[in-house]
Amino acid sequence: MKDDKIMRVGVVGAGWIAEKAAITLNGLSDCECYAIASRTQEKADAFASKWNVSKAYGTYRELYADPDVDLVYVATPHSHHYEVTRDALLAGKPCLVEKAFMANYAESAAIIDLAHERRLFLAEAIWTRYQPVVGMVRQLIASGRIGTPRLLTATLGYSMGEKPRIMRPDLCGGALLDLGVYAINFIRMFFPADIVSIESQCVKSKTGMDLTNAFSMVLADGMLCNVQSSAACVGDNIGVIAGTDGNLIIDNINNPQKITVNTHDREFVEDIRVPRQITGYEYQFIACREALLEGLLEPREMPHEETLFVMRLMDDLRRKWGVRYPMDKD
Repeated sequence: MKDDKIMRVGVVGAGWIAEKAAITLNGLSDCECYAIASRTQEKADAFASKWNVSKAYGTYRELYADPDVDLVYVATPHSHHYEVTRDALLAGKPCLVEKAFMANYAESAAIIDLAHERRLFLAEAIWTRYQPVVGMVRQLIASGRIGTPRLLTATLGYSMGEKPRIMRPDLCGGALLDLGVYAINFIRMFFPADIVSIESQCVKSKTGMDLTNAFSMVLADGMLCNVQSSAACVGDNIGVIAGTDGNLIIDNINNPQKITVNTHDREFVEDIRVPRQITGYEYQFIACREALLEGLLEPREMPHEETLFVMRLMDDLRRKWGVRYPMDKD
């Protein structure tokens, strides 16, 4: 890509996440929602008309074959990420894949290996990793304003009823891959030390998927991290990083808008707000464009090693809980 080139994004899947991507891309000057692919031409045409998308394809392979697509954004359910991303990579297309990256570690490792073999850019679209708030929180911790961090707590919960993508094993259901992945990344973005020990629990649905889960980690740097996620209730979605001299309260670990700084005895110091957003998705597309311009094979914000770490951890948690998907081999 040339520095002045608009990055043309081809979106695979026409659900609500794809719509959010289209809204985001329509608000950027150097990226374009150029193409949409769905399993039916009718649905693709409707999406293209609604969101002013230039090309509409009734099959995914038609989008992969379009020479003007610079990046494929995989917006299908988790269960379909492997097949869609593999086909796009085999067609020579760089990919940005929605979280959770794949169904499990084995699929993730295979796809990353394929991207490396083909020398193609590949990224996980865990949008919180790309947002400016990450650097803001890291700077606050490094500055010593809360002293030495000792404890992290976080909750993410939405009352999602019996949506198929939550209830069905074949769609990689449960709260972990949909919501718990944010809680895990909330830890890893700020405290990537090795895990010394971990304990966890979950409450399952009648279909065997984890509806509510909680886990507690002790890290090698002395941090204790307690996080929980649920697809069965409305959580406060707050994250807290507590140190010896104060704490940071992040108002929403899924899309932070405000960091509250408190000092001794929980005395309020200030509220720090994040830059104004289009949707919050823009930062992952901007990062992909910059990485493609630099010829990188992975984004700095979410390297492949981190994606694999998180996928392996989620495999281990599901194995303990007895939560299985059809694509699990062990």
